[in-house]
Amino acid sequence: MTPAIIAFVVLLLIGAPVAVVMAMSGLAGGFAMGGERMLGIIADRMFAGVSGFLLIAVPYFIFTAELMNQGGLTQKLIAFNNALFGRVRGALSHVNISVSVFFAGLTGAAITDTVAIGKIMIPEMKKQGYDAEYAAAITACSSIIGPIIPPSVVMVVYATLLRDISVIDLFAGGIIPGLLMALALLAVSFFLAWKRGYPKQAPTPFKLAVVAFLVALPAMVVPLIILGGILSGMTTITEASGFAAVYAIAIGVVFYRSLTWRKIWHALVVTVRFSGVVFFLLATSAVLGWFVTRSGIAREAAGLITTFSDSTFLQLLLVCALLILVGTIMDVLPALVVVAPVLVPAMIQLGVDPLHFAILMIVVLNISNVTPPVGMTLMTAARIANVPFERAIIASLPFYVAFIVVILLLVTFPSLSTWIPSLLG
Repeated sequence: MTPAIIAFVVLLLIGAPVAVVMAMSGLAGGFAMGGERMLGIIADRMFAGVSGFLLIAVPYFIFTAELMNQGGLTQKLIAFNNALFGRVRGALSHVNISVSVFFAGLTGAAITDTVAIGKIMIPEMKKQGYDAEYAAAITACSSIIGPIIPPSVVMVVYATLLRDISVIDLFAGGIIPGLLMALALLAVSFFLAWKRGYPKQAPTPFKLAVVAFLVALPAMVVPLIILGGILSGMTTITEASGFAAVYAIAIGVVFYRSLTWRKIWHALVVTVRFSGVVFFLLATSAVLGWFVTRSGIAREAAGLITTFSDSTFLQLLLVCALLILVGTIMDVLPALVVVAPVLVPAMIQLGVDPLHFAILMIVVLNISNVTPPVGMTLMTAARIANVPFERAIIASLPFYVAFIVVILLLVTFPSLSTWIPSLLG
């Protein structure tokens, strides 16, 4: 175990890519356990890590999201949500959050949400008198709803890493937590809009609101296609993701007439690049996960957690604090593939419901995506708003409070994560 830990720490400190860190630390640990004969097993583990049929859905979900971005879907959703909130003080702030909820059913990735919505909403918010750092903060904080409300690339990756939970249960389990996050953010947004006197907009005439809804409707059907097919049992995850991509091309080319062959090609290039990163991470994480299982690290982690407290509530809070710490220095997917093989078996040994912990882990790691010093989502929004990262962090503090409340609710009431999956049997 010691060679693996030394390799992991040294490579991480010198700034090696996370995938290389996982592969080399697993290789060092395997070699220490069984010598050269372990090398063949490690190669086999890497292949097994990316050979699951479920993983075909990952590039399809990414491709669908990129097609929607290239086809100008964001403007349609913003126009519809603006018709809903236009007459309310701080309308654009609330629209930013509500659009992220709709967009969550299309993208499955926070950074995609940030770029697509931020490039439109942040300049418009600045033009109407909102603070630039506040515009960046609300955009980044609402975008992390994307990987929680299904479909979610992170959930597909999780189901591949830990095969004891189906991706259907994860999708169903993320609905209530994602909506809770949206409500918490809206509560903060309404309070800040009232306190700071953010502007209202002219009410949208009913006819124009109906037109905005009809224009956005074909795009809003995409999540229904994905979730309806999966949760009803009519399609598998892979079939639903493939059909969603075909539907996205159809409405982009035929209905909106905004999707050209050049844009489709660009979406394919982005899909290949992002998918390559995800699959390489999965291959190397399989090596580390195999070593963690063989070495008994999970048992030791469970024992370490119980030394702090016998209370499940306090144990979960401790693990959440650890996840936030890991998430501050790593992006969501690398953090997930590093900590999940260790923490999930440990928490199951302590009697925690695996689905409850899975949703809690995904939520907390995504919240870490807007916390310093890394916080890639918040950093991206700050660049779009052209404000220093530090000012965007300060503007995000009220939203961090909302996130803490959501975490406490999820820890206290496991049924928030497990109720809908239990209804589906």
